[in-house]
Amino acid sequence: MTCYDRSDLGLLLLRLGTGGVLAAHGSQKLFGWFGGGGIEGTGAAMEAMGYSPGRQSATMAGLAEAGGGALLALGLATPAAGAAAAGAMAGATAVHAPNGFFAAGGGYEYAASLALTAAGLAITGPGRLSLDHALGHAVNRGWMVPAALAVTGAATAVVIGLRNRRVREASEFGQETLFDAE
Repeated sequence: MTCYDRSDLGLLLLRLGTGGVLAAHGSQKLFGWFGGGGIEGTGAAMEAMGYSPGRQSATMAGLAEAGGGALLALGLATPAAGAAAAGAMAGATAVHAPNGFFAAGGGYEYAASLALTAAGLAITGPGRLSLDHALGHAVNRGWMVPAALAVTGAATAVVIGLRNRRVREASEFGQETLFDAE
């Protein structure tokens, strides 16, 4: 009989909680569940936030959150699942960053917490109470952690960089002239 230790139980709780929240959050984007906007509504919101094209951005964010969250909760393909969820939450962090840190003021506190927890699970692994463990870690190899984080980090940097450029350009065109140049 296998005896599980506190870290296995702790990782299970972290995976279930974080993965469940992420899966629900992604389901809002993909299906409109739990009061979400679905692909159409979320796509329009993403476009307004500078993520273009909006529908594609909503689909990718929804898949990363719902898929990454579900896989984290199951403890399956943990490096890829954690990296995907962390990348999606980094994108949300970029949107909320101008509002400061605390979520009460519209800040990035919540998104950053989910991103860091997902990345931490990708690095730490799922523990023995997981499908990865039951399947002999076939999709949870040591080399997969840096590969998943590097690929996701690079893709996320490109997406956020393009979004930031769009937001900057939109604000430049929307600014009023303060002084008449003569």
